[in-house]
Amino acid sequence: MTEHTSDLLRLLSTRGYIHQTTDAAALDALAAKQVVPGYIGFDPTAPSLHVGSLVQIMLLRRLQQAGHKPIVLMGGGTGKIGDPSFKDEARKLLDHDGIAHNVASIRRIFERFLTFGDGPSDAIMLDNAEWLDKLEYIPFLRDVGQHFSVNRMLGFDSVKLRLDREQSLSFLEFNYMILQAYDFLELSRRAGCRLQMGGSDQWGNIVNGIELSRRMDGTEVFGITTPLITTADGGKMGKTMSGAVWLHEDQLPHYDYWQFWRNTDDRDVGRFLRLFTDLPLDEIARLEALEGAEINAAKIVLANAATTMCRGEAAALESAETARRTFEEGAAGGSLPTFTVSGDIGIVDALIGLGFAASKGEAKRLIKGGGARVGADKVSDEAMIVSVGDAPVRIAAGKKNHGLLVRG
Repeated sequence: MTEHTSDLLRLLSTRGYIHQTTDAAALDALAAKQVVPGYIGFDPTAPSLHVGSLVQIMLLRRLQQAGHKPIVLMGGGTGKIGDPSFKDEARKLLDHDGIAHNVASIRRIFERFLTFGDGPSDAIMLDNAEWLDKLEYIPFLRDVGQHFSVNRMLGFDSVKLRLDREQSLSFLEFNYMILQAYDFLELSRRAGCRLQMGGSDQWGNIVNGIELSRRMDGTEVFGITTPLITTADGGKMGKTMSGAVWLHEDQLPHYDYWQFWRNTDDRDVGRFLRLFTDLPLDEIARLEALEGAEINAAKIVLANAATTMCRGEAAALESAETARRTFEEGAAGGSLPTFTVSGDIGIVDALIGLGFAASKGEAKRLIKGGGARVGADKVSDEAMIVSVGDAPVRIAAGKKNHGLLVRG
């Protein structure tokens, strides 16, 4: 492992955040002698980000922990276009009011992970609509467009993926990488930003921004990408049977968020503790060395720490207690996901209503495989009717997904 002189690269390296770096030696030297403002961009396509964005949020947190300045860039401008990077199709375009609503909602998430303010290492949040909405087309083409090679842009993996699959890539989306590169240039001018960070799929866009800053201003700026985070079984981080794992409690109950971390594969526990918690590395080493049933204790530590950071300590404690009561005592914990019904309901509809199945076909397969239970009883009949009276009825899908049917 490379020996770093700066706290920043040492922290990122030991915790497993670094995939690629542009001129690591120069960035290391810069970070060792001064505060380095660094940014990551987030397109406000929904009122909440999900766990798939959490590595990038934690990267900004690590930047601040190392004494540097995080810049959260909201894509109020680029969000009107949509990033085509490794997408199969164009995103739905949002209007101004929808974007403004999402930006305000997402800011609440970042305030839990970062300290905002006016100090040298305090985080700031900017919106690229501030400059992109004011661009004039002909001057932009003349002054900025001349620095981009279409041949090279066509060679980026994110573009080639769409073209190789013969999927449409609109001129609107093709301009996204130019606008993202311009963001880096604009941030270096406005906020002295010297570092852009992002996922490995953003490498081409980051390099474009570095080269544009060098060509137009002669400014030396840098880039870091994180590895693609997948689970030990090869799955995509942040996706479950019930859909995306949202960071905002308005989109996902506290218990479901806690349970997502509690359900971590044994092989992922150590890596996720390093990436998604602030636990000391020696404590993480002790926890990931646990074997057999003891590894469950490490998963609870992970769930508590990750939930406390994102949702608050009270949410973590309540979720942990609900899990303990549900699994150890067979009680109906108070923070389990619920589905309100007027009376009787079919088991298939109940599973869908609780989010344990995305379709009737998926619910029937779950029942056929023996994975559905009402209370302690396994469901064998997909036509089963569940009667819900004054007391909630506990429904389980597999060993780890539990919910309540309540009468309303």
